[in-house]
Amino acid sequence: MLRLDGVGKQFRARWALRDCSLELPPGRVCALVGPNGAGKTTLLTLATGLRRPSSGRIDVLGHDPARTGMPTGASFVAQHKPLYRSFRVVEMLRAAAALNVTGQWDGAYTARLVDQAGIGLQERVRELSAGQRARIALAIALGRRPSLLLLDEPLAELDPLARRQVLGTLLAEAAETGMTVLMSSHVLADLEDACDHLVLLRHGRVRLAGDIDALLDTHRRLSGRARDTLPRTAVVHTSTTARQTTALVRGPGDTPTGFQVDRPSLEDVVLAYLQEAEDAA
Repeated sequence: MLRLDGVGKQFRARWALRDCSLELPPGRVCALVGPNGAGKTTLLTLATGLRRPSSGRIDVLGHDPARTGMPTGASFVAQHKPLYRSFRVVEMLRAAAALNVTGQWDGAYTARLVDQAGIGLQERVRELSAGQRARIALAIALGRRPSLLLLDEPLAELDPLARRQVLGTLLAEAAETGMTVLMSSHVLADLEDACDHLVLLRHGRVRLAGDIDALLDTHRRLSGRARDTLPRTAVVHTSTTARQTTALVRGPGDTPTGFQVDRPSLEDVVLAYLQEAEDAA
């Protein structure tokens, strides 16, 4: 669905992405995570053809978006949810139909998603809550009937109820249609429940990528007394308090004396790799 081969993007003297390679299999809901400035938005805008890579090649649904623009089988929702705020909802839907004359635009389907969200067609976009605007932006993106849906921080600025509603709509449509989703977010708790694939960016590079269950199975969380020591081999990150040492370890191996081993959560793995980046900086 999406492939990057050695992709880099340079802005003057700074590389936002460098030598990034990954493959996103079909039918997955993928979490794109990383600290601010890691290159998440840059990766998404390269995949949509809004920017061109400085090096490497991108393949989206068999197309090079740098040459052809975003394929008709893909949809993208930017973080700021670019809707015409002075429009009424019905006018926004008409504009979306006019802007999507090619491909598989399904206006009735889009209107049904808006209706299910409880949003009136005569309401003005600027008077809607952040959660309602997110539901409209998602409905329009889904109205393209995409095989690949790209979302940049779709849960940003949403309260917990709105996050649950947006995720519910997204996951229901993904399950029904089998589309592939790549979504960046900082809300790790929501991602663990929603996603089955992970791409972690650090310093503009892909640091970790793969099926979430497989990644969790290849890591161990060790905890023991603060005075006990760990071998540094395969240790991703270690934190020590006055009483306890906790570490994330990659790969199999013997459990050091005095330590307890547990299967890590997605949050354990992501935070360890992000903290590893800070330690190395």
